[in-house]
Amino acid sequence: MTSVSGVRGVFADTLNPIIAIQFAARFAEFQKTSHPGCTPRIIVGRDSRTTGLVMLHSIIAALIGTGCEVTDIGIVPTPTVLLAVEESEAIGGIAITASHNPPQWNAMKFVDADGMFLAPEKAQLFLGTTQEPVNWSQWNSMGKLTHDDNAIDRHIAKVLAIPYLNIDQIRNRQFKVVIDSVNGAGGLISPRFLKELGCTVYEINSAPSGIFSHVAEPLNENLGQLEEAVEFYGADLGFATDPDVDRLSVVSERGKCIGEELSVALAELFVLPKRRGDLVVNLSSSMISEDIAAKYQVKVHRTKVGEINVGKMMQTLRSPIGGEGNGGIICPDVHYTRDAIAGMALILGLLAESEGSLSDLVSSLPSYYFAKDKLQLESSQMDGVMNLIPSLLNGYEFDTQDGVKAIGEKHWLHIRKSGTEPIIRIYVESDSPQRSRQLCDELINKIRSNI
Repeated sequence: MTSVSGVRGVFADTLNPIIAIQFAARFAEFQKTSHPGCTPRIIVGRDSRTTGLVMLHSIIAALIGTGCEVTDIGIVPTPTVLLAVEESEAIGGIAITASHNPPQWNAMKFVDADGMFLAPEKAQLFLGTTQEPVNWSQWNSMGKLTHDDNAIDRHIAKVLAIPYLNIDQIRNRQFKVVIDSVNGAGGLISPRFLKELGCTVYEINSAPSGIFSHVAEPLNENLGQLEEAVEFYGADLGFATDPDVDRLSVVSERGKCIGEELSVALAELFVLPKRRGDLVVNLSSSMISEDIAAKYQVKVHRTKVGEINVGKMMQTLRSPIGGEGNGGIICPDVHYTRDAIAGMALILGLLAESEGSLSDLVSSLPSYYFAKDKLQLESSQMDGVMNLIPSLLNGYEFDTQDGVKAIGEKHWLHIRKSGTEPIIRIYVESDSPQRSRQLCDELINKIRSNI
């Protein structure tokens, strides 16, 4: 699958080294054209997937073969790749990761010279070139390969340097934290980072084997092991990341998931008293951001789903905090990309200054409830179903900047085509779990009866 999010597929089925070589080589040529006169250096990093090594070597071969200087930073979080590009003179980067997808998947995410993913317009231009022939370099103009083993160190240092983060206050609390890295890249950074903050760390699934110990997406239903571990160790909280460490979920001291939607909300609560400014979240994120914004007399701006859309809007508005409701916290004092490590710092900072428990903080917030589902359809049906949606929902205000969002009184439904899988996603939020589930089921039944 190709989209503005990159190219991804099941390895040995829809994705293979030949495809990786073609896309990497074309990306190199595209970036060289976009940044004339610059040294053609590209930074590459990967998550822990078992197919990561073959993807890495294919990509490196393609980049060197087009005359690029390549810096391999190893198995690292995706935000580490983006930060490494931002803080270098590279013309771009490639993150080799399929994020939350199952282990048989892999992907390439393309990073621009500013350390952010290619903007949608630029990504479309690039994707339009990927089938063109590659202009391989001659024998006397090959690129070079170097290795950088310090990218994670720099990432940790950048988060610890957040100016409003009181490191001593966090360390004095001596938090007990359980971390579940689902055998992804997080095992190489999360425990180290938490120990820097004076935490006693209990690790589960830290070995970066790429053989995920449970379903990789950090949703409540996949985090039973973390809930049990928090309760067993008597920890103050638990953190879970996806394999490339850009999404963060949290478990309270009671051994209960608080829901990935609250990760961004907790970060907003911590940052806004220190850095007043408008919030930016995507269309599928919780209404709780509006409640928090009202408390601090700022506004909420909503974008299309996709961190690049949120990040670019945050840059424009100079927003101090934002993200996506799937646990994707964006802290501009680190960089304008989703970063679970930055998210851990902000949540621990909030907890340290509150002097209460995580459950106490959560209980002080308004309660909203999500229902999420998806429809697997034939590709030929997708557009027809999306065009049908408004006629199935009467009495709503519609926002169509990204699929269809139907907004009602204290509830909404958002229906959109996935950018990473051949499905239509349905998100519903309301003030009760029963109402959200009912609205979601009713819409799915209406769609099925009309196709």
